[in-house]
Amino acid sequence: MRLNISHKTTYEFELPVYYALQQLRLTPLSSEGQRVIDWSSSISGGRKELQFEDQFGNLTELVTIEPGVSRVEILTEGVVEIEDRNGVIGAHRGFAPLWLFKDNAGLTANGPQLRQLAGRIRAEFKELGGIEPLHALMAEIAGAVDYETGHTDSTTTAEAALTAGRGVCQDHAHIMIAVARLLGYPARYVSGYLLLDAVVDQDAAHAWAEIWTEGLGWVGFDVSNGICPDARYVRGATGRDYRDAAPVHGLRQGAGEETLHVSLQVQQ
Repeated sequence: MRLNISHKTTYEFELPVYYALQQLRLTPLSSEGQRVIDWSSSISGGRKELQFEDQFGNLTELVTIEPGVSRVEILTEGVVEIEDRNGVIGAHRGFAPLWLFKDNAGLTANGPQLRQLAGRIRAEFKELGGIEPLHALMAEIAGAVDYETGHTDSTTTAEAALTAGRGVCQDHAHIMIAVARLLGYPARYVSGYLLLDAVVDQDAAHAWAEIWTEGLGWVGFDVSNGICPDARYVRGATGRDYRDAAPVHGLRQGAGEETLHVSLQVQQ
């Protein structure tokens, strides 16, 4: 399946900005089951300073904002061809070793609710390391945490979202990652795009988890939709949690409020 993606991020500042630096991970790369046919990005109100591949293999761009601007627009778009591999990515590659994806910290830090969930999976399965416990875990999380917007943000931890019982795809992914690591699996966060049924205009990118298993290697799990990623999913960036794979992340100096608007279209 070929997917056409257009992703526009717009910042509007109440007062002119005199210094700002943005880190972009908005460019998908060709990998197992995914071929980038065409991709481009442009910045209005800013300038690309540097492009590099980070420790997780993500194409990363650093952008400075032009002094005195009150509006910045980041546009990325292109065409990606996807093969349905039932979520299986395969062998581990890149600079980061597998053991780096086994320790919980930051947004996936261990807590009592996460440990209890891991304990229930351990009690159900005598042997861990295979794929079956992960499908059971995905179902458990979907039943415990309702998908609801407006209750969490990019700083919400897996423990907090599980305790609250509601969250979005980022929270589902963090909980899946945290509990999988408690069970001994390497696990990582994926940000990317999803073709939705009968929906063209979206207001956010998507996120899911990938877990490394013996025999299959990395396998994707989308808790929010209850499936392993298929030909509708485009992998953008990966990391230990959201902070490593955030599509846009930055800092600025200056007073006043800022408004963020995201316009995203994914079409076949």
